[in-house]
Amino acid sequence: MSFSCGFVGLPNVGKSTLFNALSNGGAVAANYPFCTIEPNTGMIPVPDERLEVLAKLEKSGKIIPSTLKFIDIAGLVEGASQGQGLGNQFLGHIRNVDALAHVVRCFKDDDVIHVDGEVDPGNDIEVIMTELMLADLDYLEKKLEKSRKLLRSGDDETKAELELMARFAKQLGDGQRPEYDHEDPKESAIATKIGLLSLKPAFVCANTDEDTFVDFGKDPATANLLEYASEHKLEVIPVCAKLEEELAQLEADEAQMFLEELGITENGLTRVIHTGYRLLNYSTYFTAGPLETRAWTIIAGTPAPEAAGKIHTDLCRGFIRMETVSYSDMVEYDGWNGAKNAGKLRIEGKDYIVQDGDVIHVRFSV
Repeated sequence: MSFSCGFVGLPNVGKSTLFNALSNGGAVAANYPFCTIEPNTGMIPVPDERLEVLAKLEKSGKIIPSTLKFIDIAGLVEGASQGQGLGNQFLGHIRNVDALAHVVRCFKDDDVIHVDGEVDPGNDIEVIMTELMLADLDYLEKKLEKSRKLLRSGDDETKAELELMARFAKQLGDGQRPEYDHEDPKESAIATKIGLLSLKPAFVCANTDEDTFVDFGKDPATANLLEYASEHKLEVIPVCAKLEEELAQLEADEAQMFLEELGITENGLTRVIHTGYRLLNYSTYFTAGPLETRAWTIIAGTPAPEAAGKIHTDLCRGFIRMETVSYSDMVEYDGWNGAKNAGKLRIEGKDYIVQDGDVIHVRFSV
């Protein structure tokens, strides 16, 4: 499983610049609205310092990290759902992402046009959220129009999906964000399958200049953004795209020294990944041996057979048991064999919930 994130925002808020900085994607970034026409996609490895440690302990031939997919689409403007600007024609490219990053502009630059004439990041989010809701309403109405005939002849699952779609359409038509019972696993699964943009886990990337980055939250614009985000339960990540571009050109050691000089512990990419993983309740387990050390991303709470199935479906189908050593024990006892000799290797069955940092070996038979 990889983590995918879609960038949404108004034109000229720095989406493509941020995309380039975080993904090295080489997207065109220019000072005029709708510079991005075709969606930009970047695949990058998810940084995890544990991989290097495990690979060294097990003398692995190669390291395979989890991956992160960024998708940057054309900027939306107020009225996009009615065809303003480039309309919402590119939203389909991010309908299947795991999370959305609302990129808002928190820098002032007379040389960079703001589509609304002034910098107001809180208003930027409100405009985009409204356009996403209107796009979802249009999406649902078209799906319902095609699917009405299935309501009578379909099975219970199809009927439940159509009923939830109709409920969502009514809420959106009333100007409300869709609501459902998150504690009901069946309803949650159906809601996820429907794939509304306005229901996706989301956070805010506040694109700043260097001065605003250092004093984030102290000026009126960013203070108002934090207040707005708090009311809507959105986490805000201040990111200076220009600073991230500079960091991307440095060697790892130089970049770390640069961050320390600025009093920052993590670069923007790492903060985005950590935020996304928290939002999506993701965790990571590892396989490690002479051939390779590899990271596998799962949803926290995943049982052993299902987690094993991420490696190959046969491991889930023929699951017998899972041999597990925690990452901390791998480090303390100098690898798998050392941990095993110290009695730290655990034999787990089908009911075991795989934990973040587990190093596993699966026994199976098909």
